[in-house]
Order: sequence, then C-alpha cells, then structure tokens
Amino acid sequence: MLLDQRRLPDEEVEVECRSAAEVAEAIRSMAVRGAPAIGIAAAYGYALAAARGEDLEAAAGVLLASRPTAVNLAWALGEMRGVTDPVSRAREIHAEEVERCRRMGEHAADLLAPGASALTHCNAGGLATGGYGTAVGALRAAFARRVLRHVFVDETRPLLQGSRLTAWELERAGIPHTVIADAAAGSLMAQGEVTHVLTGADRVAANGDTANKIGTYALAVLAAHHGIPFYVVAPTSTLDPATPTGADIPIEERDAAEITDRFPARNPAFDVTPASLITAIVTEIGVHRPPYEGSLPRLSTVASR
Repeated sequence: MLLDQRRLPDEEVEVECRSAAEVAEAIRSMAVRGAPAIGIAAAYGYALAAARGEDLEAAAGVLLASRPTAVNLAWALGEMRGVTDPVSRAREIHAEEVERCRRMGEHAADLLAPGASALTHCNAGGLATGGYGTAVGALRAAFARRVLRHVFVDETRPLLQGSRLTAWELERAGIPHTVIADAAAGSLMAQGEVTHVLTGADRVAANGDTANKIGTYALAVLAAHHGIPFYVVAPTSTLDPATPTGADIPIEERDAAEITDRFPARNPAFDVTPASLITAIVTEIGVHRPPYEGSLPRLSTVASR
C-alpha cells in the first residue's frame, strides 16, 4: 500500500500494488518517489514477486528499470537477492532506512545555529524516505531543539514536489514555512533571509558529486556566491562508491509533456552538484567534509553494491 504522492496535498489516496510490475509502474509514474522510498518500495515489490512465485530475476529487472538515477533502488534489490524470507527482509530494509534518517537528522541538526532560516529543495521528508526524512528530517530535529526559526520551500519545478509535498509535511509538523518560486532563492539569499541550504540526494558519487532534483546545482552555486553553507543529507544507501564522479551518474529525462504539451521542451529530472560546492555531506554515520574520497564511509553494505 502506497500513499499516492501525485494526489497530495489535496487528497490522501492509497495505491494498492499486487505485483512487482505494479510497484515498478508506481515508481515510474512517481506515485512513490524519493530515493530511499523508491528502494523500500522496490524491496516490497521483490517480496511480492517471491510470494506470487514470479521469476525473481525478471521481477528485479522490471523494478530496476523503473527509474535510473536513484541508486537506492539497485541497492535494495541487491539486499533482497538470495534471502530466505523476502517479506521479513523488506520490512527490515524499511525499518533500517527510517532509523538511518533519524540518526542523520540529529547529526545535521548540530550544524544549524539558533535562529536558523533554512532553504530546502524538492522533497526529502518522510514521504521520500519511508517515514522520517533526510534533509526535512534534519529540519524536524532542529525545530525540536528550538534552533530552527523558519523554512523556505522551493516549489521545485516541474512537478512541484516542494510546494505539494514538503510544505504539506512541514504544515503537519507545525514548522513555520514559506513556499517560494525556485527563481526567488537567489534574491532571498542576497537579502540575508537564508542562513543554510539543506537538500537530500538521489546518488552520491565516490568523490562527493551529488545528483538531486533539477535545480539543486543552481542553489549550490547561489549558496557559494553568498557564503551560505550547503549541506547534503543522505543515508549510506544513497552512496555509490562504484561511480567515480558525477559525470558517470545517469540522469533521467522525463516526458516533455510534464512541462508543456505544445512546445519543444527538455525535462531532465536531476542535475549534479560538484563536490566543491558542498559544505558537508551528512549520513547516519556523521558529518563528512571534503575531500570526500577520504571522509565518506566505506561500509561493507555500501561497498557490496
């Protein structure tokens, strides 16, 4: 059962998936989205396939092809292969992901000073992670400590994950927030209204280059120009040591009709932020600073991908 993120914030509707193919379609169509949540959904899809007696390699292939950029999907399927109890392992992956988010949220909250006014992009909350959030989890932890004053939420074009999803989550959490057009971020930074930028990630290369929702790179450039710390908050399941740099990360191009059904259009779903523009990457292990080749964790569960 998936909460259909396409219908938020106006309607809370559940999607029922009964096969790996239906889970893959839910991922492809973004009924479920967010790198950790995609991985969790794929694990449950694999468990469904096992319970139905489907060809597991074929099921894994269908799930893997649903979206190419988020590495959590491949990681979760790798964790599922060969297990004796797929349902239990899928539930473990879900619980582990939520716990990772809680730990990284506490680490990231340590980086915010009292009175912080943070800006975030896309959606990196519980909807994207299975229950708590990466960047938004950090904001939740900072607000609980009473160091976070306000959050600016980029609309995040073209599908408005910020204004539809992050704002919905912050409203439910009682955290003061303001939705802004993506193009307004630079002006607010120049006026001194933004003290920190926090985003999630869909894949982190070995050198610290990071793929995230389109528009993240521009925010990092703006933050660097204005001397504002730019933090990426992501679990170790998002680290990809097998990918040397951001140039090797596949970037999903979505249907141009999501932008316009009349004119020619390009619709890349992600961009890559160079490691040189990232102040720190926060995982459940702690805070990692440049050079990332040496500071990012090399856990066996990560390297096994």
